[in-house]
Amino acid sequence: MATSFLHNAYRRLVDARERQVSRYVNGALLNLDDATLSSMGTSREELRRKGAKSYVF
Repeated sequence: MATSFLHNAYRRLVDARERQVSRYVNGALLNLDDATLSSMGTSREELRRKGAKSYVF
């Protein structure tokens, strides 16, 4: 029982961190120009739809 609880708690923590990192990366990618984004196979609309957040460090 304890192993299952700890595993679920860890999994949720990792999932939340992955979503946070994804939003950060999308925000950084939005700073690139449209030609670079299209060469990467993505677009501004797609990045905005996935969610973007910029963090000041």
